[in-house]
Amino acid sequence: MLEVRVHEIRGYCPVYREGDRIIINDPEIDIEETDALCTHALSTILHYTTILERKWCPVELGLTVEGDEEHAYMQCVDPGEPYTDGGTVIFRVRRIE
Repeated sequence: MLEVRVHEIRGYCPVYREGDRIIINDPEIDIEETDALCTHALSTILHYTTILERKWCPVELGLTVEGDEEHAYMQCVDPGEPYTDGGTVIFRVRRIE
């Protein structure tokens, strides 16, 4: 099972607030434990959920740095200003039991 938490928002996001979370229990998203869902963010997150749930090393995947192997980081595809009126969201992902 994965917890995907909103770690940081750069610019404006109409969907998420810092601290919001998405709970994924492959192949399901636990809607009752999830604060919000955005299709822009899911396009990035879902590429990695299966592999991260299976205990692959996020350092080897290029999703974190040495010393922070318990987390993977990824971001929304919205680049934010000056390109859009939105902003990008940085997600921090960890395995939970």
